[in-house]
Amino acid sequence: MPPSRTARLVVLAAGQGSNLQAILDAIDRGQLDARVVLVVSHRPDALALERARARGIATAAQTLADVRAQGGTRADFDVWLTQTVAAAHPDLVVCAGWMLILGEPFLGTFSGRAINLHPALPGAFIGKDAIGQAWQAAQRGEISRTGVMVHEVVAALDAGAPVAVEPVPIAPGETLDALTARMHAAEHGLLVRAIAAKLGQPIR
Repeated sequence: MPPSRTARLVVLAAGQGSNLQAILDAIDRGQLDARVVLVVSHRPDALALERARARGIATAAQTLADVRAQGGTRADFDVWLTQTVAAAHPDLVVCAGWMLILGEPFLGTFSGRAINLHPALPGAFIGKDAIGQAWQAAQRGEISRTGVMVHEVVAALDAGAPVAVEPVPIAPGETLDALTARMHAAEHGLLVRAIAAKLGQPIR
């Protein structure tokens, strides 16, 4: 990507969109020379879509259940997702709360250009409820810290090469809600730094 051109980002999200908001806020502050050109969700009711529309950002939504109800397959959903994202010509695809495994042809099309945010250290607490898994392990005395990582998207779940990692200590007696809040705060900063790193931009 030419350094003089503002980067095009596509964000895949399925939740409240707080990480999307962190990206938008970083752009507003001038920390990222980027523009979110599309937000895609597999949940049409995701608040992330509302955040995007409020900013005039294009959105797209499709549920896997709807595809199957129309006689389609998971492969058809993957083709829809790949074509939808490709049409936006992204320099980088950011998975920020996307809850479906990404398959072919998406992986082949965006290899090296897609990253995922996961609330755990590399190799730990793979899949859903990673924060809850870490908190429970801390209650059993097995760990005293967890963390957040942004990694390359690959076929194996949460197994891509880390782009950025931030450890998060778990305080003795800390509640799950308190840990969750601190983890989300760490996610927001780390995601912005990881996007800048992938785009070859300095953190301003």
